[in-house]
Amino acid sequence: MKRRHFSTLLATTPLAATTGTALAQGGPVEGRHYVVLNPPLASTPGKIEVVEFFWYGCPHCYAFEPAVEAWTKQLPADVAFRKVHVAFRANVKIHQRMFYALEALGKEAAARPAIFSAMHQQGLALDDAKSQAKFLAPLGIDPVKYQEAYNSFGVVTKCQQAEKLSEAYRIDGVPCIGIGGRFLTSPGHAGAGASQRLPEHELGQKALQITDFLIQRVRSKA
Repeated sequence: MKRRHFSTLLATTPLAATTGTALAQGGPVEGRHYVVLNPPLASTPGKIEVVEFFWYGCPHCYAFEPAVEAWTKQLPADVAFRKVHVAFRANVKIHQRMFYALEALGKEAAARPAIFSAMHQQGLALDDAKSQAKFLAPLGIDPVKYQEAYNSFGVVTKCQQAEKLSEAYRIDGVPCIGIGGRFLTSPGHAGAGASQRLPEHELGQKALQITDFLIQRVRSKA
């Protein structure tokens, strides 16, 4: 999902049955399958941080979620994964506040499947705090505590930090994956350079293969 016009990310990026002969024969190609950040961002010694930039309302993020969930369960000890919710426009900022309010309550991971389902299967907008609190209550999230977290200084700060990181990685569409402060890739990048269409879940798998490749690149330079 692009920042500028919110047209579909994959509508503007070729979808592929393979990620091109370069990927098949020689691995991911810089400038095609991933982007190098120059200068790189600061990183934590001994840890390779992988960041998935996403939006609850993005259909491609929803399609990518199962692959990401499975992938995160097999991460090596030196890789730290986290999600960062973007804030491209007003209603997305409200969803971002929901993400960080739930994270502050320790409920985000548990609530995420229901939120994705509500937005993409049931057509719920969840674009104000009151409707969010009402929706989340049956999931065991106290509406009063939720509203307090939503309006807290800590959540506002988290949102500001998320926006700064998105800017530092130059995120203009989601889903995207930042690796070690040095690289950026996505399902859209994974399908670049080829002509045949591929289901989104397969593009997601290829994006994670590229991510594994880039993790090794970061590790080899540590």
